[in-house]
Amino acid sequence: MAAEHTITVTVNGKAEYLTVPSNMTLLAMLRDKLAFTGAKNGCSAGECGACTVLVDGEPVNSCMMLAVEVDGRSITTVEGLATQDGHLSHIQQAFAEHNAVQCGFCTPGMLLSAHALLERNPHPNEEEIREALVGNLCRCTGYVRIIRAVQAAAEKGGA
Repeated sequence: MAAEHTITVTVNGKAEYLTVPSNMTLLAMLRDKLAFTGAKNGCSAGECGACTVLVDGEPVNSCMMLAVEVDGRSITTVEGLATQDGHLSHIQQAFAEHNAVQCGFCTPGMLLSAHALLERNPHPNEEEIREALVGNLCRCTGYVRIIRAVQAAAEKGGA
């Protein structure tokens, strides 16, 4: 039986106090303990990016990070990208407008990776966009639309 730890984490701006087993992944904590189901379990090996979330603003594969590692840190899930009043962020709106969602399985991870890129580089070129999204696989091969959506979000003011 894994030891349990009490952690404090901020998820989408809200402080959470949780007791988690030492072997629980961040992905399992988000999905099973907090009901944030946007991050998906695609490969369980950190290869596909479907589980991408932001930890202190940086994209991470939540299937490869333990919940205890985020104690005292800030997490953003795809559910946290919209504004407080429910309006879509620039990147979410651009994905919708450019049909960059296809089946939707990769979409949360793509959105968060693109959001992080636009936060650090509001006007990326195509090569920089491709590099930022390299850890996120799209099974529907919707990359052209995804790249167009990131470019459109950049033109409208960023993330």
